[in-house]
Parts: sequence; C-alpha cells; structure tokens
Amino acid sequence: MKTAHFKALLIQEKDKLEAELSGIGRKNPANPKDWEPVPPANGEAESDLADIADRSIGFDTNASIVADLETRLNEVTASLDRVEKGTYGKCEVSGEPIEEERLSADPAARTCLKHLNQ
Repeated sequence: MKTAHFKALLIQEKDKLEAELSGIGRKNPANPKDWEPVPPANGEAESDLADIADRSIGFDTNASIVADLETRLNEVTASLDRVEKGTYGKCEVSGEPIEEERLSADPAARTCLKHLNQ
C-alpha cells in the first residue's frame, strides 16, 4: 500500500479543512480540538430586526457548516493517527486491508467495502 501517498492526501485535506473552518469559526479556547461557529462579519451594528434576523440565520448556517467540517476534520485526524500507529489501511471491523480504490476515494476510510455500512 502507498501509505506515504495517502498520508500526504490526508495532510492536504486537513490543512484545507482547517482553513475553511477558520473562515467561519474559531477554536474553542477551552478545548483547542473543538471548533465553534462565529457570526458572519457585519461592519455595522444591527439597527433593525431584519439585520438581526439575517445575522442570526448566518450564524445558524455557520454552525451547521462548522459541525460538518469538524466531523470530517476529526475523521482525517484519526486517520493520520492510524498512519503514525501503523494501523492505517486496515478495516476496523475485520482487520483486513482496505481496498486501495476505497482509500483513493476516501483516504480517511475506516472500513473495507464489505463493511462500509457498519
């Protein structure tokens, strides 16, 4: 298996995810592994209810996006940990090697195709 190749892909994806997260969120000072959404930037103080509502909707949207990106970041980080431990590319259900086609499609895959939905 081309572990170094997949590690490079994972690092690249991790950097991209962190960049995306930093655009709409920030690391939680109490837990640096946790990201929290920030409201969209607004150059002026909200003066009416419509502005306040728009900002609230933007915050909710950011919260949803942060949750999705953070989930993927955690998957990628866990895969990088498996690379370091020497367990990367092994199905977490059967212990068998994960197909290279599967890892090419998703370098953070935790299971082989047979156990995809487990």
